[in-house]
Amino acid sequence: MAWKLAQSPRKPELYCAPGNAGIESIATCAGIKADDIAGLKDLVVKEKIDLTVVGPEAPLALGIVDEFRKAKLKIFGPTKNAARLESSKIFSKDVMAKAKILTAKAKSFDKTAEALAYVEQHELPVVIKADGLAQGKGVIIATTREQARRAIIDSIDKAAFGQAGKQVLIEQFLDGEELTIMAFTDGKTVAPMLPAQDHKRVGDGDTGLNTGGMGAYCPAPVATASLCAQVTNEILVPIVEAMSKMGSPFQGVLYAGLMVVKGTAYVLEFNARMGDPETQVVLPLLKTDFLEVIEAVVEHRLDQLTVEWHHDAAVCVVMTSGGYPGPYRSGMPIHRLPPHTTRSTMVFHAGTARRGNEIVTAGGRVFGILGRGSTLAEAQREAYRIVKSISFEGCHFRTDIAHRALGA
Repeated sequence: MAWKLAQSPRKPELYCAPGNAGIESIATCAGIKADDIAGLKDLVVKEKIDLTVVGPEAPLALGIVDEFRKAKLKIFGPTKNAARLESSKIFSKDVMAKAKILTAKAKSFDKTAEALAYVEQHELPVVIKADGLAQGKGVIIATTREQARRAIIDSIDKAAFGQAGKQVLIEQFLDGEELTIMAFTDGKTVAPMLPAQDHKRVGDGDTGLNTGGMGAYCPAPVATASLCAQVTNEILVPIVEAMSKMGSPFQGVLYAGLMVVKGTAYVLEFNARMGDPETQVVLPLLKTDFLEVIEAVVEHRLDQLTVEWHHDAAVCVVMTSGGYPGPYRSGMPIHRLPPHTTRSTMVFHAGTARRGNEIVTAGGRVFGILGRGSTLAEAQREAYRIVKSISFEGCHFRTDIAHRALGA
């Protein structure tokens, strides 16, 4: 997002908190945590910053938008109440039910015994979800009763996801193809972005543990014109209208995580911000100035702007620390980083830091490597060309990103 804002013809001066070793090349990095709302507000006032753009979910759930608006500071993102679409899966299900939006059948529980009794009768596989924010790790697809029981006990009794898992949602498993469609919205107008598909599992062939995302590609061929129309008219517009009717208009980026079952899209989850790693393949294809779009959203005039897109394809391959999504080591020196980017490749830093003259790993997901081309196959080739040139101890990446589209 910082990279895309830096490309604006208006040449904005950027500050980023906390930033990383990649962002420091385009923005002034402030050593303030993303959830330190008081610290962020002080920075904005001190530096006379005109507009704040929120990236992650935690500050939204804590009410950063409400706090900034109270102080008459311009900010892009939904209020705390509107962000509950992401911060509470149970709340999200309730709103979807009222708005008659297609989603998996589900029931919520806060008592272990009741949840265990219910899951004994549920067909398998069954999905167990922590109600709150769990950094993409609070969803367990249980294929056996024992796995389901363990997931419930771990979440409610053993607090595997902290307070986020004190309530769980037990949900019907939908078998199909996952799809992400994000949209800009000012609470009235909805401007859908290009459809993308991410790869959640850590291993090739969609095997292994769920992660925050191992890669993505855009556009996703599963998203036909008629399917995109269904998503806009039967999911995105109704949920935005429902939130407005509740007195919590949603303003910012609405992320719909979908499952396509026999040509129909069902909602798996809503997020209240741009998704990772889908953003790395969607934003590079945005033709309209990103800053113009953000300002149109904040000023409730999205209906006066036509959001345009390039007709290219993009693939992002995520490089992770060894062991991710489990325990991993940080501080590994990174070798052979490309000295510059091109129109067809970009290295997006995620978990990196600067140590003296070298850049080292500082997180589970270290890089998102973008390849862009006139076709998905060309974009995939470009991404892997860069991936194979970079190395650090324990480095892991999937070798089959975009396989569903390319049949590899």
